[in-house]
Amino acid sequence: MRTYDFSPLYRSAVGFDRLVRQLESAARSGPENGWPPYNIETTGEDAYRIEIAVAGFSADELNIEAKENLLTVTGKKAANDSEGAQRTFLHRGLAERDFERRFQLADYVVVKGAALAHGLLTIELKRELPEALKPRSIEIATGSTLIEGKAEDTADKAANKAA
Repeated sequence: MRTYDFSPLYRSAVGFDRLVRQLESAARSGPENGWPPYNIETTGEDAYRIEIAVAGFSADELNIEAKENLLTVTGKKAANDSEGAQRTFLHRGLAERDFERRFQLADYVVVKGAALAHGLLTIELKRELPEALKPRSIEIATGSTLIEGKAEDTADKAANKAA
């Protein structure tokens, strides 16, 4: 496993410490077990969808939690006792084991909804920038209105001399 030294970024980049921590965390983490499989797709300019294959899980056995910039999906399989009868499998291909999947979300990405259908858990995400961060048009002033305080002082002086 290769290690990376991100300390040079701290010397020249300000405010990127969270990004560097994420890079370090990704470099430290080993390969995931790959279960359950999932897709991440973009569905629009600022819209995303995560699909997770959760065959055998019901909606009440799944939990989705969004906290800060971390989306956590967990599945806890309930005890499966059908009328007290013991089930005997000849082949068991459906992995009905508990799981936890974590997804790091970018700033301002929020969960808009989730649905479970045909063994797929679909989570809809959208980036919602606050008004203060959205591009806005700045009006260009002309003439003396650019520096209002000084223009008013000159007018006030002229009015005081006339009185």
